[in-house]
Amino acid sequence: MTASLRPVSGAVDELVPLLRTWIEGDEPLWIRTSGSTGRPKDVVLSPRAVRASATATHARLGGPGQWLLAVPPTGVAGLQVVVRSLLTGIDPVTSLDAYTADRRYASLVPTQLHRLLESGQVGAWAELDAVLVGGGPVRASLVERAREAGMNVVRTYGMSETCGGCVYDGYPLDGVRLRIDDGQVMVAGDVLFDGYLDEPRTDEWFATNDRGEISGGELRVLGRVDDVVLSGGVNVPLPAVTAALQDADGVADALAVGVEDEEWGQRVVALVVPADAVCLEGLSAERLRDAVEDAGHPRTWGPRDVALVDAIPMLPNGKPDRLAARALFS
Repeated sequence: MTASLRPVSGAVDELVPLLRTWIEGDEPLWIRTSGSTGRPKDVVLSPRAVRASATATHARLGGPGQWLLAVPPTGVAGLQVVVRSLLTGIDPVTSLDAYTADRRYASLVPTQLHRLLESGQVGAWAELDAVLVGGGPVRASLVERAREAGMNVVRTYGMSETCGGCVYDGYPLDGVRLRIDDGQVMVAGDVLFDGYLDEPRTDEWFATNDRGEISGGELRVLGRVDDVVLSGGVNVPLPAVTAALQDADGVADALAVGVEDEEWGQRVVALVVPADAVCLEGLSAERLRDAVEDAGHPRTWGPRDVALVDAIPMLPNGKPDRLAARALFS
């Protein structure tokens, strides 16, 4: 397949020459998002916005460095790794033993960090100056484990529409502005996209699909706007249920979603990855509702049905595939 920037596609060695020319120009490229709950969209990004994001990232991290490309270059996280490298003039590497620069960075999705910690092979990762983790909700317990293992993990919040991460450890990068409108996270600044391919952006502020709150300048993301389901007349925030299930005994990973139901309107269900075969008998819906209650939430938030799976279905960008999860309960 021939590499392209409209949409971004192809292998990294094919994309680098194209991006080297593109980043110095004015013509936009676009990234085709996978869409975790709906149809894919083509997000149009200008060189100016991508450069602003890359420059602000290096300023926050303490200066330019060499990047490990551990995520696909066709997504915004991988695209940014390549662009930061091009602006720095230091080629990205694809393995930890290939670094040549003094300052060393990497970018991972939460699933990669989880697997790394489970492998027990943190080793050289603890020597990196920073490891960005984003592209989806990052469990606090996962970050804590990584930091206890010596890794300098930086939680990032952003999306393709903001040229990737634009908030690091809760605080916006230079040039990024945040506000909350009716509980919804709004973003403005130089890192914003031009719009979608068939829908140019016309407003200074971009309304994300996330709920959040800001205290002392720090953003706390509470979940997606559509991550609250109305089940039996009760509003259930799915991220809170997911977090409670993930921390339950015998659970390696979990995802709570809502499905249509004639009796409840929407029914809370859960995909659960058992920690091991011994845990299977203890992972009934009843026991997991106990876990939700033990976490301090109403028992009515707990899942009505549970499916035990080998892994949570993921999109190519590392985010949970909610459509695939719901389909398991159809």
